[in-house]
Parts: sequence; structure tokens; C-alpha cells
Amino acid sequence: MSNYQNYQQPANEDSSASTQMFRAFVDEPVAQPATAPSETRRTGAIATAVIIGLVVVLGVCYLAFK
Repeated sequence: MSNYQNYQQPANEDSSASTQMFRAFVDEPVAQPATAPSETRRTGAIATAVIIGLVVVLGVCYLAFK
């Protein structure tokens, strides 16, 4: 059986390095999304309005030239 009571740590080994790296990872700030949800909602509403407008104009043109 091995005797670990007399274990001496090598001089060039940093015993706290893994803890410091873990804390740096955990404390890392969370990245913000590229666009805010309100901007995305507004862009979607504008796109929907444009599509509905085009459908209405095409419908009127179809009925006018029928």
C-alpha cells in the first residue's frame, strides 16, 4: 500500500490554477443577444404589414383587370 503522508508537491505546480480558471469561467459575463426582443418584434410587424399590403394590392389589380 502506498504512503501518501510524505507527498511533496513539485515546485513548479500551481495548486490553485484549476480553481482560478473555474472561477474565471463561472464569473464570465453573459453575452447579450445581438438584437433586443422589441426590435425583432417591430421588424416582424413591419414585414407582416408589407406582405399584407402587397396581397391587397395584387388582389385589387386582379379584380380590376379581370
